[in-house]
Amino acid sequence: MISTISSADGLRLRQEYLKKARRVVVKVGSAVLTGSTGLNTEVMTNLARQLSALRNDGLEVILVSSGAVAAGRRKLALGDRSISLKEKQAVAAAGQSHLMRVYEDIFGQFDQKIAQVLLTRDDLSHRSRYLNVRNTLFTLLQWGLIPVINENDTVSVEELRFGDNDTLGAMITNLTEADLFLCLTDVAGLYTGNPSQDPSAVRLSTVDRVTTVVEAMAGNVQSALGTGGMQSKIKAARMVSDSGGCSFIGPGKESEVISRLFKGEDVGTFFLPSKAKLKSRKHWISYTLRPKGDLVLDSGACRALIGGGKSLLPSGICQVNGRFGPGDPVRCLNDEGELIGVGLVNYRSSDIDLIKGLKSSLIEQTLGYKDSDEVIHRDNFVIAGEKSVE
Repeated sequence: MISTISSADGLRLRQEYLKKARRVVVKVGSAVLTGSTGLNTEVMTNLARQLSALRNDGLEVILVSSGAVAAGRRKLALGDRSISLKEKQAVAAAGQSHLMRVYEDIFGQFDQKIAQVLLTRDDLSHRSRYLNVRNTLFTLLQWGLIPVINENDTVSVEELRFGDNDTLGAMITNLTEADLFLCLTDVAGLYTGNPSQDPSAVRLSTVDRVTTVVEAMAGNVQSALGTGGMQSKIKAARMVSDSGGCSFIGPGKESEVISRLFKGEDVGTFFLPSKAKLKSRKHWISYTLRPKGDLVLDSGACRALIGGGKSLLPSGICQVNGRFGPGDPVRCLNDEGELIGVGLVNYRSSDIDLIKGLKSSLIEQTLGYKDSDEVIHRDNFVIAGEKSVE
């Protein structure tokens, strides 16, 4: 099911959430920011004007901006030819400096100061660094600046990448406990089908719950300049919803799209927050961390984790896959390979392999030490279905 609310009720609800919003994260993609001749300064000026207006109205604003690689391509006259990873990193370095210089000049026209923040996924995967990023952003907001965040493409490698700035934007929204995530793209919103191929496709105004049906509607349409298609934007909306926030997908090239949204006009697609909010730490485990291995569990352990809210003991583990250390995230699977959940382990993989199937009382005898009775404590475990209710 897509939505259980009428269009009128949807507009009323979105207005209620917009009026209560105090912190907003805005993500803008390459397809919006760049054109055939490089950065689209007209679009960037409209964006800066609207974000500065939000700041003047008392809202805290964070901008997650793509465009470094696309700007670098045009700055270096590389066209659309294929480039290697090392070339892409160099192009990003050239483009990022150009991107920030343009932003600095344009926001300056509205007397708004900005600050550059470059991140890799690794910065958010370690809890202490995650909290450091959070504290830095809060300080910048307290000082009245608009942080301009981008992935640090110059140093990012595949295993450290966010994949796209939709995911980065959603993570920043949850990291800062923002009320609203605005995803500005080159389409008018989420449609029931691909509007370029299906003439009967209609835009969805308000979505009350991001289900697999909604995710399937996104299809696999990608922009020529962006790395994330509509699917990544819907997944980002789901991440924000599970943390208790609202999301919006709308046409970033429209000069007044943000102003129209806050005025109550029916523009884009608005996603309401989940009724069952996932706790901050569990959301971090579920969405920010990338599992480094698998634990295959017996039926009793699966029942204890899912139905009993218990911790995972070594006696319920049948098989260990992958190499990982204490504190690393792993997937927990049943004997049919189905995902049960994700958790942080207390022991390295080689030690878990030695104690699997044993009682906790035998851990010290087997390993020569015992840090915990549990392989995964229940507070560090997220059930697969706990992310959101289908």
